[in-house]
Amino acid sequence: MNRWRTLRVRLLASYLAVVLAGALTLAVVASVAAPGFFADHTAAMLPGSGMMAGVAEDLDRAFAVSVARALAVGVLVSVVVALVISALVAGRIIRPIDRVRIATRRLAEGSYSERLPLPAETELAALAADVNALASSLEQTERKRLQLIADLSHELRTPLSAIEGYMEGLIDGVVPAEAETFASVAEEAARLKRLASDLSTLSRIQEDGGLIHHVEVDLGQLASSVATRLRPQFDDQNVQLRVDSPGLRVTGDPDRLTQVIVNLLGNALSYTPSGGRVEVTGRRRNGRIELKVSDSGKGLSAPDLERVFERFYRADPATSGGSGIGLTIARGIARAHGGDVVAHSDGPGAGATFTLVLPAN
Repeated sequence: MNRWRTLRVRLLASYLAVVLAGALTLAVVASVAAPGFFADHTAAMLPGSGMMAGVAEDLDRAFAVSVARALAVGVLVSVVVALVISALVAGRIIRPIDRVRIATRRLAEGSYSERLPLPAETELAALAADVNALASSLEQTERKRLQLIADLSHELRTPLSAIEGYMEGLIDGVVPAEAETFASVAEEAARLKRLASDLSTLSRIQEDGGLIHHVEVDLGQLASSVATRLRPQFDDQNVQLRVDSPGLRVTGDPDRLTQVIVNLLGNALSYTPSGGRVEVTGRRRNGRIELKVSDSGKGLSAPDLERVFERFYRADPATSGGSGIGLTIARGIARAHGGDVVAHSDGPGAGATFTLVLPAN
């Protein structure tokens, strides 16, 4: 970097240029105006001619020389004072900028706990606050990344441990090589496959919205079709399923919206005990379509109403089944359509309602 192009040098040069411009302006004005003013003053004090006229001329010359010397000294002193003051001011401005530069370099190296003190200057304080906000965001993202790795490792460990146990048992002859054993291994492998598929889907949705293909679709008809397909699972668990969703026209991707409804119904079934019920209702409200999936299951506490949409979070850790990211995917798809999925519950034991909200046609 050219040392003459640094901000510190430019600030010093700008301050010096201002002082020199002012000093030169003062010198020009004083050298032009002062002799005339002085001559008029001496002419009034020493009227006449001869000796008095010679004295007046000598005074004029002496005054001009004195003014010139005074201006030269004044300019020199002004330059020195300007250099000192500009160096102090430039240092006060440069130091916070240097701290920002050092902090951003440390952030780039992975030190996300870096924070900057806020300078007194408003603009520099705003810059430091923005860097601190960036650091907080990066720190939160890194924390979520580490948590994701830990959660993913946990989710993978369970089926892999089960498969490993079955394989060791088969090799040692402890577990019989029967269809039931192979079915259990296949079930764990299918669980791994579902997890990989769900993670892939979530990644695509978060990156580019999952390449949504928008067509006009009847959301109520999609809900009825999904309910018909999943009804045997509800019957097996003795959970009543009712659908009341008249024509609800929206613009969206039928396959993706079907996946949202499947995930919401699957979540409701997982948390609804035998003898319970799940209801799907739809309505148009304020220019938007709302499809509600309500259950009479375990319900949610207030802090869990948002946390259930986090990856791998389960409100009831004892509940098994699913990959733990079904609701995350459902919300991601809904938001890619310009809508959302929100949760409501009156508390534990009072059931829960998940509402898919989309813009109406």
